[in-house]
Amino acid sequence: MPSEQSTWLLSIPQDGDAEGSVHELSSKLSGSKSVSLSSSVAPIDIPTFKTGTLDSLISLSEDIPKQEAFFTACVAKTVDTLRSLLNNDPTKLGQHILVNEATVDEYLLGHWRWNEGRYGVQRSLREMVDTLNKEMTSIDNMMKLKLTNYNLVKGSLVQMQRKKIGNLSVRTLADIVSKDDFVLDSEYLETLLVAVPKTQVKTWKSGYERLATMVVPRSSHLLATDDDYSLFNIVIFKRVHDEFVQKCRENKYIVRDFVYSEEQIVKQREEMETADTTEKELWTELLRLSRTNFSESFQILVHLKVLRLFVESVLRYGLPANYTGIVVKPDAKNAKKTLAVLQNQFAYLGRISRSKQSDSKGGNEDFVAGEYQTLLEQEFLDFVLFEVPWIII
Repeated sequence: MPSEQSTWLLSIPQDGDAEGSVHELSSKLSGSKSVSLSSSVAPIDIPTFKTGTLDSLISLSEDIPKQEAFFTACVAKTVDTLRSLLNNDPTKLGQHILVNEATVDEYLLGHWRWNEGRYGVQRSLREMVDTLNKEMTSIDNMMKLKLTNYNLVKGSLVQMQRKKIGNLSVRTLADIVSKDDFVLDSEYLETLLVAVPKTQVKTWKSGYERLATMVVPRSSHLLATDDDYSLFNIVIFKRVHDEFVQKCRENKYIVRDFVYSEEQIVKQREEMETADTTEKELWTELLRLSRTNFSESFQILVHLKVLRLFVESVLRYGLPANYTGIVVKPDAKNAKKTLAVLQNQFAYLGRISRSKQSDSKGGNEDFVAGEYQTLLEQEFLDFVLFEVPWIII
């Protein structure tokens, strides 16, 4: 049973009336009174590629699913990047998850055609698969590099911002204090900054002068306060620095490791501004790249799936290699019923497929087609079907 949250790509042998087949199926699935399955149906173009040898087709049948898994993962990672950049906003996501400026459904259901300008059908199937893989690998590597660069800059910015939003015991103090709060360029005196728990402010005010032997009287002033702490400055003699710090620890006061430097403050502000500007620039670049690469990678994925449709159709139905492609987007609630209609519609293909296999065995039921026999008999449905997972916004 194919997934209920995917669009199905089907292939059937062309009987001369491909348009009629699609129209007939559409009438049964698109909401008729008798069935009312609300499924969308449209034709897709399956070119007549060069079939190559049986060995090459079998090799591709084994290799393409691996590439398909990689391609699908690349598309999913690009979508995840967009989600992260846009804070998982469905409206904004819908504006960026587009294929050639159209929605995914419009791209698949809008009479999809093979891009011969980029993937000329005169080339071999293996060459086209290799080209698609090369393009997807390039996209994946580019996304990894850009995402890594962005995450590094954003991580640095977040760290800087955290230092600004913590309480007074941990946050940066450069934007709180001023030059007037310090005794500078003194041979004997120094100014310390102390974060005092709000429950102990009265104790601090009444006792800070006795925390060490050489504290300058009435030198402590309130500089800032938050929900947890109050920040005070205090002037002491340098020679009692260690003694004063130890006494503060004993009283649960936090001496901040801060030395006033205008140059350092300016540098910190410039680093913050630079990080903020760089993050915004990289965000914009990554968003643009993710939008472009989603469109590109989704198209590459669909082209690979159409190649797989062709390969499996040749292995199942044989030559001539003319096949009608159909895309069906089932209503999730009615996916099982939709599949049942498809199986009933194309039941005759089971007989064709078995006839092709019988011919390949030369009429001998005991014939074993070597290492390929198991693959040739793996028929779960009477028609070839592969899935394109929905992009859930």
